[in-house]
Amino acid sequence: MLIQTLAEAAAAAAPQNKFGFVEALQAGGFISYATVTILGIMSFGSFFILFTKFVEQAKITGQYKSIAAFWRAPTLKEGVTKLEKNSAWRQIVDDGITAEEKAAKLVDSSEAHDWLHGSLARSEASINARLAGGLPFLATVGATSPFIGLFGTVVGIYRALIAIGLAGSASIDKVAGPVGEALIMTALGLLVAVPAVLAYNFLQARNKRIAELLTGFSTDVLANIASHGAVKPAVAAAPAAKPAAPAAPKK
Repeated sequence: MLIQTLAEAAAAAAPQNKFGFVEALQAGGFISYATVTILGIMSFGSFFILFTKFVEQAKITGQYKSIAAFWRAPTLKEGVTKLEKNSAWRQIVDDGITAEEKAAKLVDSSEAHDWLHGSLARSEASINARLAGGLPFLATVGATSPFIGLFGTVVGIYRALIAIGLAGSASIDKVAGPVGEALIMTALGLLVAVPAVLAYNFLQARNKRIAELLTGFSTDVLANIASHGAVKPAVAAAPAAKPAAPAAPKK
């Protein structure tokens, strides 16, 4: 009983922390909650875009492995079956075949070539635009979230100055809460901005690499159509099938 009484007395006498994160939000009121909510939405959106775009990019680069099998086919219409449906690479080939059929109706051969080139360029641009979706949001978050945190910081400092004016002295118990709230808002703004900027640069670099592959593939498709199948990029031969193991002799 004596030990329990002493423990309860020590717990009651211990000073309570009134300057934690939750306490700072409660002291800041509506502005603090609104700032944290906006930064939380920005952070969630940034990570969502990072993971979804990374999966999309990985899928496109994985589908590129079937390009060699596509070029080993005798014609584009036969080779397109080697490509995965709804893939970026099949979209370029399908658009090229459609453009070739329409270009045959043009009288001027130079205009027909320009039509083919423009059709493949539009197809390539639509794929790049789809890959770039979401990146403007990351750029916006990286550029604006520090200022949103700074807004919370300014409000916290303003509240600290008001507390000093009302108290008539800059005692630590009057300014610790508002100043702590201000520092928290600054840290949250940076915590949201830095991952968004890193994600933007990471995804942008991968998009550039995919754009290079798309441009090369589109150029090869255009050359193949313009040459009526005579021009093809050099690809490795298909791996030879392994010979079947000889059957075991019957006893």
